[in-house]
Amino acid sequence: MPVPAAPTAGPRVEVVALSGPVFAALADGDLTAANAAAPVPLPPSFAGPEWTPVWRVRAEQVAADPGAAGWVTGVVWDPDRRLAVGRAGFHGPPDARGAVEVGYAVVPEHRRREYARAALRALLDRARREPGVRVVRVSIAPSNAASRAVALPFGFREVGQQVDEVDGVETVSELDP
Repeated sequence: MPVPAAPTAGPRVEVVALSGPVFAALADGDLTAANAAAPVPLPPSFAGPEWTPVWRVRAEQVAADPGAAGWVTGVVWDPDRRLAVGRAGFHGPPDARGAVEVGYAVVPEHRRREYARAALRALLDRARREPGVRVVRVSIAPSNAASRAVALPFGFREVGQQVDEVDGVETVSELDP
């Protein structure tokens, strides 16, 4: 079966890495401290309660392994508009199998503008450049039609299911970059 061509339209984005102090400040809901340490200005939604669990996990992860900071969740930055529009990154460095899992989210006021697709494209481009990455994984709840619509056109193939302690049942799909 042919692999669908990856979508190419959409805005230009960069995924800007964050540091341990930024993760810690965001985990505490402290936007002022986060912006003092962040490489780009962050909007209030980054410090909101909806994203706190992600920042808490990343703060703990980077505290335990500072080298993970370059892999994990960063800012989806629109350089043309000079605007932070979301978050995206890998769940960590490649595992023993060479697999990385991607995650992405766009702040509500910037949704439906192709930012999630552009962020996923940027992550896949990075995965292709990294010699240690052999598999890219995405886990999406079957009911999350928006995320499925973003990821599946890139050629991800379903390989199973898992139960996430926060999100519940998720379909796991993989792609060889």
